[in-house]
Amino acid sequence: MRFELYYWPTIQGRGEYIRLALEQGGAKYIDVARRAESSGMGVRAMVGLMNNNELPYPPFAPPFLKAGELIIAQTANILLFLGPQLNLIGVDESSRIWAHQLQLTISDFVTEVHDTHHPIAGSLYYKDQKPEAKRRTADFIGTRLPKFLGYFERVMECNPFGDQFMIGAQLSYVDLSIFQIIEGLRYAFPNAMKKTESSYPLLLDLHRRVALQPRIARYLKSARRVPFSKQGIFRHYNELDV
Repeated sequence: MRFELYYWPTIQGRGEYIRLALEQGGAKYIDVARRAESSGMGVRAMVGLMNNNELPYPPFAPPFLKAGELIIAQTANILLFLGPQLNLIGVDESSRIWAHQLQLTISDFVTEVHDTHHPIAGSLYYKDQKPEAKRRTADFIGTRLPKFLGYFERVMECNPFGDQFMIGAQLSYVDLSIFQIIEGLRYAFPNAMKKTESSYPLLLDLHRRVALQPRIARYLKSARRVPFSKQGIFRHYNELDV
């Protein structure tokens, strides 16, 4: 099956977790909004599908995935669907539910990362909420970041199949998402991560091993990987990297 991914073309954002799964799974997919509008794709096609009043189950916002007649929205929900198809999670119910639970926790973490630079409103520019962003980020680095990373480290420690992966004995989409979390945190908060990341050796080793996966390594070097920037979720501002 060929998949169609719909997400903003110039940022990694929440769509990146899905791209990583599609790449590792060797899936055939089109990143629709990154294609030319002259081909009937591009951002116009994405917005048009979102605003299509004839859809029985319209998506609220990107990312969403078209798989045959299905249109699936929400990052964790898309990965719940893709996981078994791409051999990125076991087919048993307990594995799928546990993976979904962890991915929802990752989604909570991603929201808190976003709110470091947009603590008041997403509709305001960062420059309009700098004082609040500094206060929010100080709390994030001091309390929330170690709380989440500490939890994910403990999940690996408690894995009954060994401490190499988040779930079971082979790579899952949750491992790919943890890779993206570490990548993003190192970009947004390099100073803070240098001081704290050694407390999470299992997560760092997982990040290293994911980056060495042949398909992921090729993807990271390709033009398909959108670079980090000050337009995405993970943003680096010197004044926030306390």
